[in-house]
Amino acid sequence: MSAHDAYFSQLQAALQKEGMLRPSLIVDLDRLDHNIDQAVAIARQAGKALRLVEKSLPSFPLLDYIARRAGTRRLMSFHQPFLNLDAQHWPDADILLGKPMPVAMAELFYQALQGEFDPQRQLQWLIDTPERLQQYLALAQRRGIRLNVNLELDVGLHRGGIPEGEAGVLMLRELLRVIAEHPQQLVFTGFMGYEPHVAMLPRLFGAPARLLAGAMATYQARVDQVQREAPELWAQALAADGQPALTLNTAGSPTYRLHDQEQVSNELAIGSGLLKPTHFDLPSLATHLPALFIATPVLKCVNTLNLPGIGWLPQVLSRLGGRGRRALFIYGGNWLAEPVSPAGLAPSAMYGTSSNQQVLLAPDDVALQVDDLVFMRPTQSEAVLLQFGDLLAVRGGEIVERWPVFTG
Repeated sequence: MSAHDAYFSQLQAALQKEGMLRPSLIVDLDRLDHNIDQAVAIARQAGKALRLVEKSLPSFPLLDYIARRAGTRRLMSFHQPFLNLDAQHWPDADILLGKPMPVAMAELFYQALQGEFDPQRQLQWLIDTPERLQQYLALAQRRGIRLNVNLELDVGLHRGGIPEGEAGVLMLRELLRVIAEHPQQLVFTGFMGYEPHVAMLPRLFGAPARLLAGAMATYQARVDQVQREAPELWAQALAADGQPALTLNTAGSPTYRLHDQEQVSNELAIGSGLLKPTHFDLPSLATHLPALFIATPVLKCVNTLNLPGIGWLPQVLSRLGGRGRRALFIYGGNWLAEPVSPAGLAPSAMYGTSSNQQVLLAPDDVALQVDDLVFMRPTQSEAVLLQFGDLLAVRGGEIVERWPVFTG
């Protein structure tokens, strides 16, 4: 049995040729292109814009590449240092916060802001409660600025925001009242309703189509309420005069494909699904291809796993835990990742994990030697992409670029 199939053999040869015998993160541009084109086609079919989730793609060359192919300048940001980097690197960006930011971090953003980016025209702060809105109002009054307010909706995830039912009606009414009473400091720009539960809950809780219909019914009720109770705020958002355009954001990587028919939202967010780590191996992303891999060399090969200890018990456990398996000690380890090539690799629960030299058990017929590479698929992208230094952009099995990742 060979160590890798043709795809991973080609990647291994490319990395060995470049002398990349340390843990590295690979982005396959051919596969990434396929995934971008899938997202663009769905958004175009649905008549919606795409917003790139920056935390899941934390590299400006990567974001630039995706944005050019997707034809978007919309970002969703989740971290104040990254937000300031976004504003400096993409001075023409339309940025929506993806989570409510502590007001002290919002103030720090304005203190650190440099360059041509104009927050009043290009930035929307996410607000989830009347209490937070009052904090942001005080910030605007203190700094003599006007803030764009996008309101977070709870459309079934139950992670905060304007709740469902009558409680949500009352909360939204209060939020709209405060915005309307302070036009010099606050502007309503839309809603954000995130609904990953639609694709990720077990079918016992309902089919995705039914869950999505319920989520968007809640969303539609909030839109109707603004149009009915604060038509002047709605008209101002539609006019987009000196402020971001009306933003009715929804979805994420697990669910964006399900929005090809609904007509409530006007934009879809996507991030990790473009790289497809293992947590996104979902029916809703079945047509996407894995495009992100960790490559790391084998430092040591041991024909039999030997557990430390004195006496007969470790020997017995070693035989039970490693029977028919070779022990491979790799460079690094303990990442949020799962072995993918060669087939049959698995961590040893008995030996434990290590971030220095993790052991992986391999079938006896895996022809892997010292300085050969093991490939893993990350389980997520947002944390893993920041752990390996420059990303290795690969096309046709060859390294074509090195892309730095965010710092801060």
